Amino acid sequence: MAERLNWDDAPAFLAVARTGTLTFAAKSLGTGIATVSRRIARLESRLGVPLFVRHQSGYRLTDQGATLLPRAEALEQAMGAFRAQAATETEAIGHVRLATAENLANSIIIPGLAPLLARHPGLSIEILTDVSTINLHGRDADLALRMVRPERGNVSVRRVGTLGFGLYGSLDYMAARDTGPDAGRFDGDRFIGWSERQGGLPAAQWIERTLRGQMPAITTTTLSAQLSSATAGLGLAVLPHFLAREAGLREMPLELGLDQPIWLALHSDLSASLRIRVVADYLAEIVERNRERLAGSDRRRQ
Repeated sequence: MAERLNWDDAPAFLAVARTGTLTFAAKSLGTGIATVSRRIARLESRLGVPLFVRHQSGYRLTDQGATLLPRAEALEQAMGAFRAQAATETEAIGHVRLATAENLANSIIIPGLAPLLARHPGLSIEILTDVSTINLHGRDADLALRMVRPERGNVSVRRVGTLGFGLYGSLDYMAARDTGPDAGRFDGDRFIGWSERQGGLPAAQWIERTLRGQMPAITTTTLSAQLSSATAGLGLAVLPHFLAREAGLREMPLELGLDQPIWLALHSDLSASLRIRVVADYLAEIVERNRERLAGSDRRRQ
């Protein structure tokens, strides 16, 4: 059985063919003369042909060596391309579909994406905010950042933060209502509620319990409309702390118990994908940078 070739011997062959001496070949390879000589001898032995004619002035290719030279150069190019491709594996390339809530997308995620895209120019991200129709298990999206933990399907999930909620109204609205000891009673208040389609939201359920069968002054189907309604002084709304505070709204001194965990979820089959891992890790980093802002814990220092 013929001995297997050692691919480490090919660079030695090319170096000697190009420089004509063991000394210069060894310098170009950053190794010793004895090592180069040993590799040439081993390669000739395993190929069964002489590659060089040894002269006092140096090494010259035999006819067999000259015939093999283009093959060795092709191998060198292939290895160079292989190394280049391996190097690019640290750069994420491809398309990633992210499902998330619109408030997280507009205020937290999108403003923080520039460094990620600059670091990975071959990466593109599609942001899907209609999360009610997104199914990770069905591959509607590659990963999701949201407040509802997926309970079914082949999905990997980790908690990355908390989204805090409070009861807010405009400055004029809050100034006009009773702020005394009975401020937690809402007999004379108007509320901004959610439509029946969003009735399962914790905020919608809190409003429904508080109204005890009465109708809210206005109902909406989006968080942005809730925020606009509260800013316009139409009533009280249950809103994420960071959105309400940044809109200039005033908080009721009342703990609602509606804070929600923020879950980062991805299809388990995609967990080994570099593009998915890069985006997932960066999303977790964005949430961590905004941890106090999202939870609302920083509002106590305002």
